[in-house]
Amino acid sequence: MYLSRIQLNKARRGGRKLLGSPQAMHAAVLSSFPQPDEVRGRVLWRVDTNGSQDWLYVVSGPQPDFAHIVEQAGWPTTQEGWTTRSYEPLLERLAEGQTWAFRLTANPVRTSRATKIVDGLPRAQPDDAEVKPKRYAHVTVAQQIRWLAERCQRWGFTIPEAEDTGDARGPEGNIVVHSRRTDRFQRQGNTVTISKASFDGLLEVTNVDSLRKTLIDGAGPAKAYGCGLLTLAPVT
Repeated sequence: MYLSRIQLNKARRGGRKLLGSPQAMHAAVLSSFPQPDEVRGRVLWRVDTNGSQDWLYVVSGPQPDFAHIVEQAGWPTTQEGWTTRSYEPLLERLAEGQTWAFRLTANPVRTSRATKIVDGLPRAQPDDAEVKPKRYAHVTVAQQIRWLAERCQRWGFTIPEAEDTGDARGPEGNIVVHSRRTDRFQRQGNTVTISKASFDGLLEVTNVDSLRKTLIDGAGPAKAYGCGLLTLAPVT
């Protein structure tokens, strides 16, 4: 497994295209691997904006070649193209009880079966109805924090209780929500809407195998479009 990082140049047309289109970014990232889908496996990506800088992070099984992204959307002549390092040392270092700083950009949603109106009131379809469940976005900070807090245990960690510092971190734990936004684009004639939120905070490892799986396979839906990549950093 590999973790890669590339700085994108939004002053260039190619950089603006990738940063403005999850579809274009998805295609560019997958074009960095010559292997067929079944060999390449899951590829996760995320864009972080730190001040005036935009960084693309990618987690992959095979080692990537991002020369085309650097040529079209980076600084091909003045900066090092990208950095790639093995993910294995981090994965092997994990142990129950450890505390890490984390960042996750996710698509916080709930799934609900379609409803119909009966006598003026909404009524859920029966479980055996041939109705595909729909996803509805969580739109408030409180809903998004609750979404993460309710799922983190299955992903191999818990969120420690935050101290009462008055910094609006939320009641469910030590989490800060930022970069909340909605992406809309056309796919096969349909409008795709993805609500995104980025979470920063501290986590405590409770299940090493589950956390390793989350780091490799991602968390939540919309992984092809920049969601699901969880990264860890030492607590300073």
